[in-house]
Amino acid sequence: MLCRSFSWFIRIFVAVAIFTGFCHPVPVTESYTGVTVHTLTTDNSESLTVERVQEAEKATAVDLGALLDAGDGAVVTLLAGDTRLVAHRAVLAARSPVFADMFRRVTVEGSSSQLVLSGTEGPVLRQVLAYLYTLQVPQLPSMAPQLLVAADVYGLSVLKAHCEQQVVAQLSVETAAAAGVIAIRHSANRLKQAAVAFIKAHLLRVMATQGWAQAVVNDPQTVVVLTHLIAETPTDTRDLSGEEKGKMLIAAAKEGSVSKVRTLLVVRADVDAKDENQQNPLHWAAARGHVEVARRLLEDEADVNARDRWQNTPLHQAAWNGHAPVVRLLAASFANHDASDESGNTPLHDAARRGHADAATALLEAGADREVRNDNGDTPLDLAKRNNHQRLVDILGSS
Repeated sequence: MLCRSFSWFIRIFVAVAIFTGFCHPVPVTESYTGVTVHTLTTDNSESLTVERVQEAEKATAVDLGALLDAGDGAVVTLLAGDTRLVAHRAVLAARSPVFADMFRRVTVEGSSSQLVLSGTEGPVLRQVLAYLYTLQVPQLPSMAPQLLVAADVYGLSVLKAHCEQQVVAQLSVETAAAAGVIAIRHSANRLKQAAVAFIKAHLLRVMATQGWAQAVVNDPQTVVVLTHLIAETPTDTRDLSGEEKGKMLIAAAKEGSVSKVRTLLVVRADVDAKDENQQNPLHWAAARGHVEVARRLLEDEADVNARDRWQNTPLHQAAWNGHAPVVRLLAASFANHDASDESGNTPLHDAARRGHADAATALLEAGADREVRNDNGDTPLDLAKRNNHQRLVDILGSS
């Protein structure tokens, strides 16, 4: 009797408990990836998730830097040479308008989840992604110029400004030319002003560096713009005097450096500056056979018939040293092919004496007089015979 009564009591208690549960939902707390949610059991046995916005935002604040090399959840692979980096589209698009535009185009074109970034080297791209995830500027001075370029390419103005500051801080005679080129190409105005002022203050030393030569070879048009800025921009430092510029131009002509000659002419070096022997840059370019330097000097209206202390013209120098291409260039620029030096020798005399058949032929083609005599009464043919230059004898002896 007692057992049967107790059994009924249990049945009634369970029924009441079940009925109460259906009428009053009991909250159950779950944790999922750090976000706390509350699930309510309803009278139709369906689950309804309610997010508490403030708690969710706080709970999902993740250090994005920790996701940089994570493969799980990465939705895009960036390829730069041999470097492959996985990243999250949402992060890249939020930080960079350029990446955002890339992803929009990928969506429209239906492309794969890989992007090939041919203009950025792998190590540089890695630092760019590190910045995109952490917003911490990399402290890598040696990489600052490349990062500045990448920051400009991907529309990262804050990173670009910081890199610009780093490049300015480490300007030197070796880096100034490259920095100036980068500044012009990527509209880095602060760096451009600093580089121009630095180069103008140290022009001779900068132009003597390998960095300047490489800038001229790699991007000659931008170097021309840079040199114009150097010529036009005033600075607080001492400008080179006209005499110093002239000496530099003569040295550049001797060396055969077209880039240095071009730069010095832009900053108004005297194209007819003279050394202690009254030889100008064109004399030296002709003597050394630097035809492109000679061409550039002539374009700037160098005196093609200038005389040195021995009354030699640049054409004398080219003929004496057997530089036929320079002979042709000077002759085409209206050089006097029959000009006489202090001994009455013409360029053809010099070519004949030295046995330079090609130079003599170029002079004859330009109209040089083979019958002219020097102060000793010798013709070019006489000098060729006396010095046993048979090929010249044949050339000059033929009518």
